[in-house]
Amino acid sequence: DLQKVTCLQTPSSRTLTGFGIDIHPFETGKQMFLCGVPIDTDYGFKAHSDGDVAIHALIDALLGAAGMGDIGELYPDTEDTYAGADSKVLLRDTVKRIESYGFTIGNIDMTIMAEAPKLLPYKDEMKRTLANILGLRQNFVNIKATTAEKLGFVGRKEGVTVHAIANLTYTNWKKL
Repeated sequence: DLQKVTCLQTPSSRTLTGFGIDIHPFETGKQMFLCGVPIDTDYGFKAHSDGDVAIHALIDALLGAAGMGDIGELYPDTEDTYAGADSKVLLRDTVKRIESYGFTIGNIDMTIMAEAPKLLPYKDEMKRTLANILGLRQNFVNIKATTAEKLGFVGRKEGVTVHAIANLTYTNWKKL
């Protein structure tokens, strides 16, 4: 029983940082989701799952900070299980796995690069949704939206890219 072993050191207070990036092209006739929120457009993302590019980048950032690989290893797009999968479910599962190893999420930050659609009307709901799934107060969830100044595939309105950072602390070795 690890809880009775007195020689184990107190967990480190060091912050562990992970970075995630994801990119998806647009596909007409699909529902778009960003940060788990449906976005009112005539197109969504070409993807094996629901294509929530923001949650996918966040999952990679969380897994990176925990040293647990990447989204493709945990939820491979070669498995039918994840065809059309709700990315919120994948994020909840990721958070559960990370916490089961003794990590605590400190904060997350992401930048969504998109010429279209305009995201300002959705940002508050996006923050609330992510904060709820992550178990964080909203002030520890930051979402920024920017354009690519009409450069590249994002600038041509062909898709969206998201960069995300997650900070974790290792707080409970007794969960191992």
